[in-house]
Amino acid sequence: MIDAADIIDVRQFANPTGIARAISRAITHLVPPPDILPSEFAEQNIEIPVGNAVPGPIRFDAAAYQRGMIDVIKEPGITRVSYMLGAQLGKTTIQQCITAYFIAHDPRSQIWLMPSEGDMLTFRSTKLQPMLEANPAIADLMAKPRGREGQNNGRMISFIGGWLMFSWAGSAKTLRGRSAPVTLADEIDGMENAGTEEKDEGDPVQLLMQRAASFSSSGQNIHIESSTPTVKGFSRIEASHDQGDQRKFWIPCPHCGERQVLKWDNVTWEGRQDDREADAAFRDHEVDTAGYICDHCGVIWTDGDRVAAVREGVWIASQPTKNHASFHLSELYSPFRKLRDIVQSYLDKLAVDSWNTFVNVSLAETYEETGDKIDPTGLLARAEAYAAEAPMGVLYITAGVDMQQDRLECEIVGWGEGEQSWSLGYHVLWGDPVGGDVWDDLEDLLETKIMHESGMQMRIQAACVDTGGTSGMTQAAYDWLRGKTGRRLFGIKGVPGWGRPIVEKVERKQSGKNARKIDLFRIGVDEGKLLVMRRLAVQKEGPNYCHLPTDRFDLEEWTKQVTAEKLRVKYLRGQAVRYWWKPDKARNEALDCRVYATAALKIQQPSFKRLAFRLQQFIAQNPDAAKVAPVQQLVNSMKQVAKAVAAIPKPAQAAEPKAEIAEVAAPEPAKQTVRVHKSPAARRAGGKNWVTGWNK
Repeated sequence: MIDAADIIDVRQFANPTGIARAISRAITHLVPPPDILPSEFAEQNIEIPVGNAVPGPIRFDAAAYQRGMIDVIKEPGITRVSYMLGAQLGKTTIQQCITAYFIAHDPRSQIWLMPSEGDMLTFRSTKLQPMLEANPAIADLMAKPRGREGQNNGRMISFIGGWLMFSWAGSAKTLRGRSAPVTLADEIDGMENAGTEEKDEGDPVQLLMQRAASFSSSGQNIHIESSTPTVKGFSRIEASHDQGDQRKFWIPCPHCGERQVLKWDNVTWEGRQDDREADAAFRDHEVDTAGYICDHCGVIWTDGDRVAAVREGVWIASQPTKNHASFHLSELYSPFRKLRDIVQSYLDKLAVDSWNTFVNVSLAETYEETGDKIDPTGLLARAEAYAAEAPMGVLYITAGVDMQQDRLECEIVGWGEGEQSWSLGYHVLWGDPVGGDVWDDLEDLLETKIMHESGMQMRIQAACVDTGGTSGMTQAAYDWLRGKTGRRLFGIKGVPGWGRPIVEKVERKQSGKNARKIDLFRIGVDEGKLLVMRRLAVQKEGPNYCHLPTDRFDLEEWTKQVTAEKLRVKYLRGQAVRYWWKPDKARNEALDCRVYATAALKIQQPSFKRLAFRLQQFIAQNPDAAKVAPVQQLVNSMKQVAKAVAAIPKPAQAAEPKAEIAEVAAPEPAKQTVRVHKSPAARRAGGKNWVTGWNK
């Protein structure tokens, strides 16, 4: 028999209230999400985290252009979106909204691609994580770190309905093994090919797009890419933008109502000149007067007019396409930036020869390089006679030394405000660098005093010496450089590669177990050559202009060498790659020397303002010194003539005129002159080298 005490009353386990709640929750998951636009979802559900310019619930009223850029992901048929954007336009906000939409409203797996692993980690820690913490309703849908409901680690975060994976361009491994309907790539112009030089696996953006190819039949795939553009002909985002429907944001004039696209040429302020070279030279810009001139009625807009017009703007496509939407927007549309700040940024970029940065980052346009358009004939035509060995504008002097198998070549360059430059001399020192004589000659050359037009005796304040080479040449350069860092004589090694700074961080190098270490700077030669080419292309005197002398060395040969290399393009796996091309047997030592002299200036970073003040003090304290400089220059020229005459074989009876010239050529106050020293091997060889004509 069963004891009544053993009978279990199942009613004690009944929970009708709990069951009703569970059913109610389950039913809510069966109801499809409301059919709303992504911008509406963002305004209802997303808060911008603290630390951004405008934290709090997101609103698109001020930056109305963001609505169309987000809602495009729901346009029928669109499978690819390209954003070619300037700075301060809320690109991060757009990306966050799209990611959140595909997590919380229309769950789809996503793959994010960044240029590097560091960029990926920065995105997670400074953009994604703060956005999730500010929006718990979205964060609760994602797996917790070390939780059981899914993965949440450095590579992947699971959420209800999908996952979010992170990859970076330099690693082909992170682009394999997973497919997702949504792929997003940021700053694609800064990406290198995937894989290694030995095993280049191709363009990372194309590899990423293949990750979504299997979802194309269902119509769920979409690829989103964004970047500021870079160099014309090499920019991924420009090429992608041009393949799309090329949408521009048209805004109405607050005064006449006519719609237009904002252009830099229409920005005006008191002091704006005819072109950027003149803007760089002009000093009295009134940036607070900046405004925008309407294309139609000519009325100048204030910042308030511009922001009001942006609120009423619309996107209009200029090219027909079915599945690819592309957007172009400059910083001029940003409600977060005043025109005065944009103008000031423009002037600051001109001051440091960075116009291309302003074109890329602010105007969101590609910059066309001039590296293969420098004409040697044009350089020759602008040669000039200096008033002294170092003209009045020279405030700082550097030298660049290139090492060859049988000689050292050196250019001495004077620098002034705005990094305007004067070539003060080019010298060839013959001799085997593995031996010692040619280094002694270089020592003497770098210690030479140079007469300034003010009457001041100037020295070479810094020099960069090439340490590359074979057969013991590097060791010889190291031996000579030891202990000379205090004299600002720096060893350098050229390193190819785009995107490198012209001067990288110094390294301590040692050659030999007990040898004293030297400071070795790595020089980004590709970017350095590009900088030199840009400056040679400047046509008007002022910042970055290069002055060339008429009578100091064989200028025709110098111009051929400095323009010997041309910027060319080659294609690796369909991707355009820039490189410097030099014709066979063409010489380019002059270009290398100018790059090294520029690197010496970048290492030292002198204050031209302070140097100009010191020069003014010297002139005030030594009013008669300036009178000596032209006399000294004449004396030096006469001595050079005397040496040239002395070198010509003459009969014995012709020796007397030679003595007369020597007598005339030695008046006081000639105490220091610029000299060129030849090695014993060169003196024995005799003859005349192309750069030593004025140094005989």
